[in-house]
Amino acid sequence: MRVFDALPVPRALHPGAADLLAGLRRHDPRLLLAERDVRRLVPGVSAWLERGVDPEAVAQALSGGLPERIRDPASVLAYRLGALIPPHLPPAPVVRRPRRPDPLQNCDGCDRAFRAPAPGRCRECPPAAA
Repeated sequence: MRVFDALPVPRALHPGAADLLAGLRRHDPRLLLAERDVRRLVPGVSAWLERGVDPEAVAQALSGGLPERIRDPASVLAYRLGALIPPHLPPAPVVRRPRRPDPLQNCDGCDRAFRAPAPGRCRECPPAAA
């Protein structure tokens, strides 16, 4: 089994994946791909983009540090797409804002300051007679 065959299948093909692959020749002229190869590699690029990787980072990972001689650029890219795929991003941590303290109130019975959501009596004063 080839590495490219083990790539996760993206939920949907990313619309910019084919353009990214076709544009790799701007990074390195040796990466001139046939249209058939672009169609074959689009699911792999879509899997990367689905994982939140920036298109420029995908292009850099695919075109950076290539060997001097490349016989089949599509095979090199297929290998890199499968072998170097980054993991899914973990969910962002939930940042909980600290609860604001209740505002200061003056007790209706003893005029002592205390914190409460609404005006009334403090804990030390007996409840008001109705």
